Amino acid sequence: MTSGGITSRERLARAALTRIFEPGDETGGRWLERFGAPGLLARLTARETGRTSLTGVRAQRLGGYRLRAEAADPERDLAAVTAVGGRFVCPGDQEWPSQLDDLGDARPIGLWVRGRPDLRMWALRSVAVVGARACTPYGAHMAAALGSGLAERGWVVTSGAAFGVDGAAHRGALAAGGATVAVLACGVDVVYPRGHAELIARIAEQGLVIGELPPGDHPTRSRFVLRNRVIAALTRGTVVVEAQYRSGSLATARDAQRLGRFTMGVPGPATSGLSAGVHELLRGEGVLVTDAAEVAELVGDIGDLAPQREGPVLPRDLLDPTVLRVLEALPGRGAAQGREIARGAGTTEDEALGRLYELHSLGFVERCGDAWQLAHDAPTAGGARRGGA
Repeated sequence: MTSGGITSRERLARAALTRIFEPGDETGGRWLERFGAPGLLARLTARETGRTSLTGVRAQRLGGYRLRAEAADPERDLAAVTAVGGRFVCPGDQEWPSQLDDLGDARPIGLWVRGRPDLRMWALRSVAVVGARACTPYGAHMAAALGSGLAERGWVVTSGAAFGVDGAAHRGALAAGGATVAVLACGVDVVYPRGHAELIARIAEQGLVIGELPPGDHPTRSRFVLRNRVIAALTRGTVVVEAQYRSGSLATARDAQRLGRFTMGVPGPATSGLSAGVHELLRGEGVLVTDAAEVAELVGDIGDLAPQREGPVLPRDLLDPTVLRVLEALPGRGAAQGREIARGAGTTEDEALGRLYELHSLGFVERCGDAWQLAHDAPTAGGARRGGA
């Protein structure tokens, strides 16, 4: 019995089952719930196939399961993950992230993990940043900024270690000295994509590399899609940075929505096909975000507020309301007499004259004989004087 309450027999059985069932196989999930891991493995490896109670699939598919079961060697797989400094985490272990249970029958059988941190603790405060592989420089910049900004705020940045947005998000978190998790669609001892060998090694050293597939297994197109549900379930929310209409990143966002997680998108140019999917997401239930502070405000606790957004303070904004009315009473072109300006400002001529001298000292107006006009070089920022009579 382990400290997490999982017997070695069950751990071996679950490790074997990861060789037999593809990620997210709901049929296997239902059988696992009914028979338990050791019982299900015993039925799949039984010589007599007539009384196994494994119903709900065709004989051909069941035969495929049995063929894989014959080749499963869980002790070898557990030794392989130990050799790369990893471990196999199962439901019931103290390290198991309970939010993965929201996936129901599609819940992972277990997770192969590389890295020292505790997966459950990290998952409690994590955000997914996903997006296009062939992203633009803008997309890479935004992903890296989100990764570093979230890491600096104590959030764990989770992504899929792919080229483009995923890699930029991981690098942003690493550059900030923060926490990041890579969810792979292959074995945790397999480097994919090959061009990210150094990045994945850094993540394994500084963060966590996890996956559902046993050591040595390679990715397929369907495994990338199925991997996305784990990213969505593991995190509090998913941010999509650049995605076309048919994108795996949008699949992650849809999974997040179904699971009741926050779904966010970073807008891009309306003319960019790479942002078309994000914009479609934002037209629905997605929330528009532009930086890490806005993400943290949405997914964080009470008090995690983004700074209030305001435009620049103009010199006019600093004027007394009465002074501003006098300024606005001056014509856009030419000069006006004090009486005319007072009438336009709704005040007395003496009051208007006093305000005009005040505006003159600030550089807003200039005298033209007995009349007044707007200064040609009026203040443009911060109330600084740019000119005067």
